Amino acid sequence: MIAKLKGLLDETGEDWAIVDVQGVGYLVHCSAKTLSALGEVGEACTVHTDLQVSENDMRLLGFAESAERDWFRLLTTVQGVGSKVALAILSALSFGELRDACAGGDAATVARANGVGPKLASRIVNELKDKAGALPGGGMAGVPASAVSPAGAASADAVSALENLGFKPAVAAQAVARAQAELGEDAAEGDLIRVALKKAAG
Repeated sequence: MIAKLKGLLDETGEDWAIVDVQGVGYLVHCSAKTLSALGEVGEACTVHTDLQVSENDMRLLGFAESAERDWFRLLTTVQGVGSKVALAILSALSFGELRDACAGGDAATVARANGVGPKLASRIVNELKDKAGALPGGGMAGVPASAVSPAGAASADAVSALENLGFKPAVAAQAVARAQAELGEDAAEGDLIRVALKKAAG
């Protein structure tokens, strides 16, 4: 499987690019985000890829960063979301917006993408709300990324404690982030757990 291409940007279109790797041109379908990140034609570029094979088609998808590829793979696990729809979503929303929308059940935000109707948007947020928290993308719903301390800090231990009590990862992370925003960066683990429990239960 082709996982990454490193070469020269040979040509671009509305939703594709050709990457020249030692004289071989690879056609990769990309989001608007990736196309803008690849730079100018003739410049060196690196593209993370995902190869999709169906009965009558073989398609190489390209991403400027591996995080976008992770989101693409997650989105295409939802019934009704093919590569075109997934790229449209990744073109319309930042990782943070997408993660927050899934965590908060905000189908309207996902429906901003071309080709995504209200029904499909609802299915996406419902199916991904428990999985999206593990992927890159800024803060949880309504909480800035800066409110969450690095793993290994008291907040990470507090999240783990809430998960052990049966709370879903997305709910636990959101509750702890809100507790930390209220108590401050230096809050002790015990205080974070106490306040986060109230927020998660509420």
